[in-house]
This record gives sequence, structure tokens and C-alpha cells, in this order.
Amino acid sequence: MDTIITETHPLIPFLPSHAKLLMLGSFPPQKKRWSMDFYYPNLNNDMWRIMGIIFFNERDHFLNESKKAFCRERIIDFLNEKGIALFDTATTIRRLQDNASDKFLEVVQLTDIKELLNQLPLCHAIATTGQKATDTLRQQFNVEEPKVGRYSEFIYDKQPMRLYRMPSSSRAYPLKLESKAEAYHKMLQELQIG
Repeated sequence: MDTIITETHPLIPFLPSHAKLLMLGSFPPQKKRWSMDFYYPNLNNDMWRIMGIIFFNERDHFLNESKKAFCRERIIDFLNEKGIALFDTATTIRRLQDNASDKFLEVVQLTDIKELLNQLPLCHAIATTGQKATDTLRQQFNVEEPKVGRYSEFIYDKQPMRLYRMPSSSRAYPLKLESKAEAYHKMLQELQIG
């Protein structure tokens, strides 16, 4: 019988001090699927194509010259400029199958989201990028689950906050890339991130 390995998050939180939005996925894919050493590293994940469409009208804007990897430096510059922070809702997991699917991800240790927010004094919104991330986050906050593409409001540290439940950027999520980009664009407009 195979032993299920416990994995600890391989990346540190990306927390620009002026960030207005904290985007949270569930957990990175296995390293063998990475095209770069940063968030959403899998070429089959469309997060950076979504952002390329929204901000540059070019889905491949964040690919490097070879088109076989995302350009980490370009993405980091972009996130710093826009004030978007990134991490995941789990810091320790077990993969119940040898794939990147959230369906087979067992969360062993939750990320302390409040600790992240305490480092982001201007942050007034969290976006979860999938159902597993939403479910995991809601274990720490008393907030109603929003419909996909919408938000629910809650209070954190006496401040109003929004929780956006965004469509997963995984290609396994059955929604066209353009429709995903529309949903993210609407959120970013509402948050005045442009």
C-alpha cells in the first residue's frame, strides 16, 4: 500500500503592504507541474491568462519568450503595481491521488488567514479561487458562501470586508476562459483595481 505523503506549502505568502485584495487558492500543484517558482505555476492553469486578458487584452502576456513557462518577474511586478496579495488556504495537505485536483486534497493544516490580513492594512477583500479554498476559508470566518462571481460581506477587526467566490482558473472547471476573465474583471472593477 502506498504511503500518502504530507506536504508543506512550498512558497511564502506574497503580501505587498499596499494590497487591497488577497487572493487565495487551495494549495499549489506538485512541483513536476510547475513552469515557474511562484503561484499558479502550472501552464494548464489559466490565472495568468485571465489577468493578461483583463489588463493587457492579451492572453499570453505573462508567458515567457519560449511560451513554455510563465514569467515570474513580470507577474510579480504586475501584482505589486496592482496591489494584489497571494497565498493559499492550506499550509499542509495530503494528496489522496497523484494529481492537482482539489477534490483529492486533504487539508491537514489551515492557513492562519487572520495573520495574513494583519499584514495587509489596506486589504478590504478576499477572493477564493475555487470551492476547496472557499470551504477552507469559511472554517475561520463567519461569512455566508457567495455564489460564483459574487461576494458576501463580513466584518473583520471592525472593518467591512468582502469575500468573493471566483471561478477556478483550473481548466478542469467547466467555464470558458473569456467567461472566467469577465467574472474576475467585474470583481477587480468593483474593488477599483485597474
